[in-house]
Amino acid sequence: MTNDRHLLLLGLLRAQEMHGYQLNEFIDQQMDFCVDLKRSTAYYLLDKLCRDGYVAEEVEREGNRPERRVYRITPAGEVHFQDLLRQNLATYVPPVYAEDIGVIFEHQMAADESLRLLNARREAIQSYRARLEVLHVNLPPSHTAVIEHHLLHVDAEIVWVDRLIAARLKRSPTTPALHE
Repeated sequence: MTNDRHLLLLGLLRAQEMHGYQLNEFIDQQMDFCVDLKRSTAYYLLDKLCRDGYVAEEVEREGNRPERRVYRITPAGEVHFQDLLRQNLATYVPPVYAEDIGVIFEHQMAADESLRLLNARREAIQSYRARLEVLHVNLPPSHTAVIEHHLLHVDAEIVWVDRLIAARLKRSPTTPALHE
């Protein structure tokens, strides 16, 4: 997982040098749907990339503002970025869905509660899908393929949850589905 985070930070610094706050803001505003990177972790990784020689930092001060570190990719960082990029593009890591554990035991609860919870999950997925659609329109074209990838997964999740709901209804046909 660290390699993808290194790739992210190096790729962003490859586009332009930035201070830590700028990096974190960019990630929060434009990439939080595809990466989970806490600010403290980003700073830790930037320090590591600096120690490894992939990123250089320079302290700057503007007027009376506090000092801040500005990061830029080094030539060694460029080589490392290219290696990580090649590795990332050629690798497939199957996703793991923590929510699947509950589905294994779902049959052990009352049908009406199970249906209520599955429908709540469906609504949460639909809400997330709507957020992705907004991002699809508002983010730069470089994000298009990744957003479309997420939309395909989300659409598959909706189909899957609908199948779970239908299967639960078959086991207890007197309870109507909530999303209908």
